[in-house]
Amino acid sequence: MTLQAPLGGVRDDEGDWPIAAAMINFPGVRRDGSAVQDDPPERWADTIAEVARAGFDHLDPTDSWLRIADLDPSRLDEFVGVVADAGLRMVSLSTSRRSILDPAAGDEHLAYSHRVVDTAAALGLEVVNFGLMQPLTAAQQEALWFWTEPGPRDPDDPAVRARAVGGFRELGRHAESVGVLVSLEMYEDTYLGTADGAVRLIEEIDVPAVGLNPDLGNIVRLHRPIEHWRSMLDTVLPHTNYWHVKNYLRMEDPATGAVLTAPAPLELGVIDYRTAVREAIDAGFRGAFCAEHYGGDGLSVSAANRDYLRRVLPVRNRVQRERTGAAGPGEPR
Repeated sequence: MTLQAPLGGVRDDEGDWPIAAAMINFPGVRRDGSAVQDDPPERWADTIAEVARAGFDHLDPTDSWLRIADLDPSRLDEFVGVVADAGLRMVSLSTSRRSILDPAAGDEHLAYSHRVVDTAAALGLEVVNFGLMQPLTAAQQEALWFWTEPGPRDPDDPAVRARAVGGFRELGRHAESVGVLVSLEMYEDTYLGTADGAVRLIEEIDVPAVGLNPDLGNIVRLHRPIEHWRSMLDTVLPHTNYWHVKNYLRMEDPATGAVLTAPAPLELGVIDYRTAVREAIDAGFRGAFCAEHYGGDGLSVSAANRDYLRRVLPVRNRVQRERTGAAGPGEPR
């Protein structure tokens, strides 16, 4: 298998702080019914080339598009070659709607998640992203924006919660043993659906390799009362090790209680990412980002989001030196 070179080490400038493109804008099944999973490498290359032309250096091969952990070794080798030929690198691997608590497929998803960890380790990726969100309901699939319809909820059942803790602890220990981080994605109506709830789950799991992905966009888009994004961020930042970033317009009518939301570029939505990123860095965050956007040309908006992040991020190696006291090339010691 052709592996990536290790991603560790000090980044030299803002341009080397990993900001990956999510693949959520590319369907895993096309309109003709064909599956990306069965594609020849040439068709993967066509899609990956779009990501490269959008100016990305890094890729998160989100499994709603392609399950690279389920490719046989020769096919995985082909995929790694396609990514390298496009001049991209993988820094992370996110799963989508494969909850280990799924009533019908939870055990299968847990086994699959272990394969995700092994694949990430084999490719030298920094982090894998798991969540507790389940497949969209029929009503969500019919809606213009799926988050305007209620989805599955994790039950207030100690036995089910214990399964979540035990499953993620098992995955965390596995990941820790092979040098990979696990990030758990915040998502409404799951045990990771509020800032306090997400931190409580992390504390119960109690594995250093397991942290949080504060995907606050998943929360601020809800058509219901929510905690302020600043308060949520304050709570989760000490546990953050990976970050899906997206933003939304949010309008609230206090007279009627009506809430309306719509996707927006990072710099235009309700979350102030300039402040959020600065506070994350100050709190010690050194992980990768993954740019997401729903609606319209999501890849192009994600690329604009990447450029915005470049403008607000500090120099990564300077931040690391400030924490360690080490001098960089040409700097006084």
